[in-house]
Amino acid sequence: MRWDELDQQSCSVARTLAVIGDRWTLMILRDCFLGVRRFDVFEQRLGITRHILSDRLRKLVEYNILRKVTYQQRPLREEYRLTECGLDLHSIVLALVSWGDKHMADERGAPLLHRHKACGHIMHPVTVCSECAEPITARDIEVEIGPKWVGNDEVSI
Repeated sequence: MRWDELDQQSCSVARTLAVIGDRWTLMILRDCFLGVRRFDVFEQRLGITRHILSDRLRKLVEYNILRKVTYQQRPLREEYRLTECGLDLHSIVLALVSWGDKHMADERGAPLLHRHKACGHIMHPVTVCSECAEPITARDIEVEIGPKWVGNDEVSI
């Protein structure tokens, strides 16, 4: 499978990676969730070239993950804001942060803590079943082919 053909695969992971699967895009998304909105701030924080940053932001806008919002008319200046589609990526970014805090942190531990606004506690993400709310891990899940994909040779388990 070629990198530039991922978006044509039946696999949801492959199609998702086609949009957000490079390191700069994930770093841009991280900064978006930290409140960064403006091109020059992304550029400064990430140390990324203008060309690459422009390309990644354009792609995120194209896939409705970010939207441009005008904040100044003369000269025209726009910032990037997460859409509902983009906000839905928060659990993915938070899962990456959690994994990194657990497996990649140095002796100082996690550089940022996440406080749940509603209860005030420092929290760690937990994946739960959408039906019974029980915590789940990889060992708790079976995979089956979706009903509209049964008999389709593109899908295999």
